[in-house]
Amino acid sequence: MNHTKTIKLASTLFFVLALVLAVFVSGCTEDTAQQNEEQANNITELTFGYQPSTHQIAYMTAKEKGWWLEDLKPYGIVTINDNLFPTGAPEMQSMIGGKIDVAYVGAAPVITALANNGLDAKIVAAVQIQGSDLVLRTDLPYESPEDLRGLKIATFPAGTIQDTLLRNWLKENGIDPENDVEILGMGPGDAMTAISAGQVDAVFLPHPSPTMIESEGVGRSVVSSGEMLQDHACCVVAVSGDLIRNHPDIVKQIVETHIRATEYNVEHPDEAAQIFADDQDWDVELVKKSLTEWDGSWVADPHLIVNSTVDYAQVQYELGYISKPLTQDDIFDMSFYDALNQ
Repeated sequence: MNHTKTIKLASTLFFVLALVLAVFVSGCTEDTAQQNEEQANNITELTFGYQPSTHQIAYMTAKEKGWWLEDLKPYGIVTINDNLFPTGAPEMQSMIGGKIDVAYVGAAPVITALANNGLDAKIVAAVQIQGSDLVLRTDLPYESPEDLRGLKIATFPAGTIQDTLLRNWLKENGIDPENDVEILGMGPGDAMTAISAGQVDAVFLPHPSPTMIESEGVGRSVVSSGEMLQDHACCVVAVSGDLIRNHPDIVKQIVETHIRATEYNVEHPDEAAQIFADDQDWDVELVKKSLTEWDGSWVADPHLIVNSTVDYAQVQYELGYISKPLTQDDIFDMSFYDALNQ
């Protein structure tokens, strides 16, 4: 073999080896990148937000029974955390900040956060309908909404279910919520203290707070929220956009576990009352009494609450809480519930 042929052969062998090496390195790099992406997308814990109301016992039941961890463990979840919030506004701020992944919360705060604060989340299931009462001091008369003129009424802060419902109902009955009454935003504990101390004349709160106030003899329920708006949406399950986009299997299981807990509570109301009493350190007999007095119902089907939730968006727009009304698609993702109920 002459010198020229030797050089050509060596060059060819070098090119082939370089090509093989490049393919190998490229494959390793792609595999490593894929592994890194998978590791980044893997999650091992979830944080839930909820509130101290019998409206949201489904979350507490699934927690007490160990269902959240049991059902989500096959998807890599090994830790369930939760945070308790007095009302929906701070809960939504926490969700916007990425501190909670799943929220048991009123539909109205979700609307406000979606419209005004860039919340990346959707409602994936209902939790319950109705279930709040307007409670008036026992020494004050009540025959119609006209009797509320000039009174101080404590309810949850602006943008919540209770605030939205109350203001809209007052307007529908010819009472200007800005000028004819004084509405004060408070959490349930502060509102109960305020009416007991005579600092406000009435409160509009979710159960079991109305039953507690009545048991102390300082107030009486005069209007239920279902009388203000029949079958209205109240609490919902909202899930972060990150979970919906990147972990749809986990979201589907969250909805399935929520349905399981909801159905269990409907079938075992006394046990549900005990679970709430233990979780919130309430007297269980008062909780049971509340569940016989409220006009609420535990439900999971989001289709049942679409119309009233979209109506809330319109009401909030008219109240000036949000800059534009939201549509069903802006607020809901029905796909997970529908996939479980085909």
